[in-house]
Amino acid sequence: MTDYLVPIALLLGAAVVIYLSCEFFVNGVEWIGRKLDFGQKAVGTVLAAFGTALPESVVTLVAVAFGKDAAHKQIGVGAALGGPLVLATVAYAVVGWSLYATKRPYPGNDADRRAFGHLSRDQGWFLCIFLVKLGLGLVAFTIKPWLGIAFLAAYGLYVWKETRTGGDGEEGEDLEPLKLQPKAAVPSLAMAFLQTGIAVAVIYLASRLFVSQIGVLGPRLGVPPQLLALFVSPIATELPETMNAIIWIRQGKVRLALANISGAMMIQATIPTAFGLFWTPWRLDAPLLIAGGVTAVAIAVLFAAFRSGRAHRGLLCAMALGYLAFVGAIVAFG
Repeated sequence: MTDYLVPIALLLGAAVVIYLSCEFFVNGVEWIGRKLDFGQKAVGTVLAAFGTALPESVVTLVAVAFGKDAAHKQIGVGAALGGPLVLATVAYAVVGWSLYATKRPYPGNDADRRAFGHLSRDQGWFLCIFLVKLGLGLVAFTIKPWLGIAFLAAYGLYVWKETRTGGDGEEGEDLEPLKLQPKAAVPSLAMAFLQTGIAVAVIYLASRLFVSQIGVLGPRLGVPPQLLALFVSPIATELPETMNAIIWIRQGKVRLALANISGAMMIQATIPTAFGLFWTPWRLDAPLLIAGGVTAVAIAVLFAAFRSGRAHRGLLCAMALGYLAFVGAIVAFG
C-alpha cells in the first residue's frame, strides 16, 4: 500500500504547490504586462504562456536530447503531441466548467467578440503549423532536422506579432497589489520580475516532481512509458495553464484565461516540435497520429466557434469529449 500512498501524496502536494505558485505567477506577470504596456492579450499569449509552457518543453527536451535509447526519445515525441491534445480538449473544457462553477456568463459584448476574433486567428495559425507537424511525421528525408529552425522562427514571428501593439484597454485594468509589495500602489518592475521568476522556478520544480511521480506510478500500474507520455504526462505538464485559467476566471478575466491557452498552444506547435526534429527521426506511429487527428479536429471546431462568435460555455465543456474519444480509440485499437 505504501508503494502507492507516497507517490499519490507527492502528486497531490505538487498540485497544491503549482496552484499556489500560479497565484503568484499570474499576479506578477500582469504587473509586468502593465509596466511594459503589453496589453492583456499579449500578457496571456506570450508572457504567461511562455512561463507556464516551461514544464512540457523541458520534458520534451530532456527526453529527446538526453534520452538513453529510442524508447526514451519516443516519450519526448509523445509529450510533444500530447501537450496540444490536452490543451485543445481538457484545458478549454476546464474554462467552460470554471465559468459554470463561478456562475459567470460567457463574455459576449462587442469588445469580447473582437478579442475572440483575434484568438480565432491564433487557432488558424496553430492548425496550419500543426498539420505541417503531422505531415513531417509521415515522411523521411535528409534535411528534415533543419526544419526545426523554421518552427522556431514561426514562434518568433508569432511573438513579434503579439507584442508589437501596446496596451489595448482590455479586461483586468484593476490589478491586485503585487504580492511581494502589497502596500505599493504601483510596484517596481524589478520586484514584479523577481516574483514572476521565483514563481516560474517553483512551478517548474513542482511540475517535475508531479511528472516524476507519474513515472513512478505508471510501471506499478502496468502502464507502458509511451502511453504514459500520451495519456498522463501532458495532463501533468499542462497543470500551470489549467491553474492559470481557473485563477483568471475566478477573477473575471476570461479573455486572459483563453489567451493563455492559445499562446501555450502556439508554443506546443513549434518549440517541442523543433526539439523533436533536431534529435529524433520524428516518425509518428498510430497512437501519435490518432492524438494529432483529434487535436486537429478540436482546433478546427474552436476556430469556427471563435470566428463565428458562436462559442459558449457548453461548447467549451464539450471539448473534453475529444480527449475521451482519443482514449477510447487507443483502447479500442489496442
